[in-house]
Order: sequence, then C-alpha cells, then structure tokens
Amino acid sequence: MSEEKKTAKPAANDDVAKMSYEQARDELIKVVAELEQGSVSLEASLSLWERGEALANQCEAWLTGARKRLDDAIKTKKSDA
Repeated sequence: MSEEKKTAKPAANDDVAKMSYEQARDELIKVVAELEQGSVSLEASLSLWERGEALANQCEAWLTGARKRLDDAIKTKKSDA
C-alpha cells in the first residue's frame, strides 16, 4: 500500500471529530445496518468498517466526557455537604 493511500484514509473520517454524540450514534446505527445487509463490496465494507470505528470512538469520547462531568459534579456536591 502506498504512503499516499495510508494518509488519505483518515482524512475521510475527519468530520467525525466535529459530530455530536447523537449525530455519531445515528450514523453508526446506519453503518452497522448497512454492514449487516452484506450487500456492498469488500472495499466498501472496509470503508464502512473504518467509518464505524471512527464513529464508535467519537461516541466513546462523548460518553467518557459525560461520565467525568457527572463524577466531578458528585465530588463537588459531596465536598459542599
């Protein structure tokens, strides 16, 4: 695989980093449904898989951030009591 192809792939998913949790989740649901149908080529399946991984990572980042905010709020409430 050429160096050009290796660096071009991640750019295709750069928009994922700007998505809200809900946007990433909704698109991930669509990607999974399309992969489960099995009606796309191998190359398209690989691209969908990569997109799905990026979307799942974005969802995880949002959930991790939400968990931290909740934990911080609970700590603050306990220290104020």
